[in-house]
Amino acid sequence: MHITVVNGSPKGEYSITLQTVLYIMKHHPEHTFEVLHAGKTVKTLEKDMTPVTDALKRADMILFSYPVYTFLAPSQLHRFIELIKENNIDLNGKIATQITTSKHFYDVTAHRYIRDNCADLGMKQIKGLSADMDDLLTEKGRKDALRFFDHVLWCTEHNVYETDAPVLSGGKCARASVPDARVKQPGARTVIVADLQEEDDALRAMIDRFRAVLPMESEVVNIREFPFRGGCISCFNCAADGTCVYKDGFDDLLRGKIQTADAIVIAFSIRDHSMGARFKMYDDRQFCNGHRTVTEGTPFGYLVHGNLSAEENLRTVIDGRAQVGGNFLAGVACDEKDPDSAIDRLALVLDRAAREKYTQPPDFLGVGGMKIFRDLIWLMQGLMKADHRFFKSHGQYDFPQKKRGTMMKMYLVGALMTNKKLRAKAGGKINDGMIQPYKKVLEEK
Repeated sequence: MHITVVNGSPKGEYSITLQTVLYIMKHHPEHTFEVLHAGKTVKTLEKDMTPVTDALKRADMILFSYPVYTFLAPSQLHRFIELIKENNIDLNGKIATQITTSKHFYDVTAHRYIRDNCADLGMKQIKGLSADMDDLLTEKGRKDALRFFDHVLWCTEHNVYETDAPVLSGGKCARASVPDARVKQPGARTVIVADLQEEDDALRAMIDRFRAVLPMESEVVNIREFPFRGGCISCFNCAADGTCVYKDGFDDLLRGKIQTADAIVIAFSIRDHSMGARFKMYDDRQFCNGHRTVTEGTPFGYLVHGNLSAEENLRTVIDGRAQVGGNFLAGVACDEKDPDSAIDRLALVLDRAAREKYTQPPDFLGVGGMKIFRDLIWLMQGLMKADHRFFKSHGQYDFPQKKRGTMMKMYLVGALMTNKKLRAKAGGKINDGMIQPYKKVLEEK
């Protein structure tokens, strides 16, 4: 086969993910591999896609190779996918699969993002490989990589593919109406971070209504107008003190205007099953904050133009981002149906949450994500010094093995439960013992 590798990493040939691909290539000389450094050259490709168009067209299989950045693929790969669609490059019927490296923080949503876009393009898909960053350095990791590709070849030979169907865009969205602005109450401020292009009239109407009915003052930051020098390149220049290698002023915008707000609202139109490449650049560039939950306690809200009900993966990303960040998600207002009511409800809840400092404990999406970060930063504290200081000062190193008392109690209970006579004698008293601490709480005045 002729296999075109789309390297979505902005590091190009220095991509850790690409090394796994090169290892597979070394063991399969019977196939022709062609590597496109799409992530590194995307700015050039915006002007002319000709250098990669032929490579994509002659491919029997397209292998997407990329690191997972903030829940999804890097912004550079987002933009490359946009360019494929904008240039109407026909990939229908071609085989697609993917390889990622990460610490498994929301790798599932990154893979689903690629799958949804490949489904749009009519490609035949084979489930990808999600590897740890260090897997290739282990014997097991190398075996897993080769076994994965053997499975890919077997699926190709036997025509066994994923059954993902394109996500249907749904019906036409309703238009939000804009009432007269209400009198604003002092004491709180909301920043609306938006990706507003000239044609985004529907999203603009949603923002205008939200600002009109919101009880607090608000301002709009349109990232479409911000002079980004580029997307995050994972250079780790910011690891020690949080200073980004780009000198375009994004650090100042983020920390001086956006993160100082009492509430933050994200406003976007759904593009290619995500918030679009521009918003992904904004998200990735926030790596200057490392893994620090610097907006913890700040309520978030979303204004979304498009058929969000059809975008299961995007809804998971929205929920997961809020929970990992320690932010109360005040609501997601979409214009699929009755946008006025949805926007009014979001404004009401967001205002209360901001003034009352309301938060909620996370569920699995937040707890699981933070445990991955906790273990990652503990191991990388020598490099990610700013993150380490933050995690240490905020009590985020909540390792369970520190709870020695609880562990000893469990050993004692376990020893009792292994004795049949004691277990029979205890009978229902075990349940009474387990619930006793809770009864004490209920008995307190």
